Amino acid sequence: MKDLRIGIDLGGTQVKLGIFQGEVLVDKWEISTRREDNGSHILGDITDSIENRLKAKNINKEKILGAGIGVPGPVDEKGVVHGCVNLGWGVFSIEEELSGLLAIPVKAGNDANVAALGELWQGGGRGYRDMVMITLGTGVGGGIILDGKIRAGVHGAAGEIGHMPVVYDETEVCNCGKKGCLEQVASATGIVRTATKLLKNSERASALRTIESFTAKDVFDEAKKGDAIASEAVEKLGEYLGIAAAHIACVIDPEIFVIGGGVSKAGEVLIHMVGKYYKEKAFKGSREAVFALATLGNDAGIYGAARLL
Repeated sequence: MKDLRIGIDLGGTQVKLGIFQGEVLVDKWEISTRREDNGSHILGDITDSIENRLKAKNINKEKILGAGIGVPGPVDEKGVVHGCVNLGWGVFSIEEELSGLLAIPVKAGNDANVAALGELWQGGGRGYRDMVMITLGTGVGGGIILDGKIRAGVHGAAGEIGHMPVVYDETEVCNCGKKGCLEQVASATGIVRTATKLLKNSERASALRTIESFTAKDVFDEAKKGDAIASEAVEKLGEYLGIAAAHIACVIDPEIFVIGGGVSKAGEVLIHMVGKYYKEKAFKGSREAVFALATLGNDAGIYGAARLL
């Protein structure tokens, strides 16, 4: 009986891998991502690592249903990668190539979408069918799950909510080349940027003035203590995320928004802030969407990858 699945989360520095039996993660490990030579070694390294692990665990490949992989770039519904700048990859069918190397079926998806699928399966979105995941880290990512399935879009770019325009008078340019993206105000770097502007344009006292090179965590920590500047920066982040979620809901109408990434470690204060502005801005038909924190952490990618099967 084929009751085992392999989940692969391909990152720019590390590749996380896991073996699942049903819903249970029974083994996980990591290898380094070799990006030299335009990433030509990556799939071979993944294959060798899996083959060696199966041999060490005395697992017969006939028990493997297949492997799923999350990739840091757009992947369409046919399993074709449309370029991964960080890996040096162009356009090719990763499903066909990796399946040929492993001699088992392979399914692929964008890493953010795949992580969202993992959270829907066994994380913060468990029990729901229609979910939008918002990942707040150095940037802002997202994943859209409708009727339990990833919606990648024609070019694999669905869920790129970090580049939704929300600040219409922005003068600085986002990494994507546009101005006013959500990522500029709602990421870890975004909240630091907002707090820095507030400090520059005000003479109000703030503990942030005493911290050299303060971080997003510092901003949230000081906000929880009642610091006025930090609280205003957190309020701004919540407002822009609430606006973005309201825009998304007008199109998707999800049951739940799951928030993950490093910034989500701020906890319930973040959920409360975003939810407050969402209810204020959202269309009444979708106003009751739930907001929750992601729970799988760095394992969301391998869970989602295994679920692709």
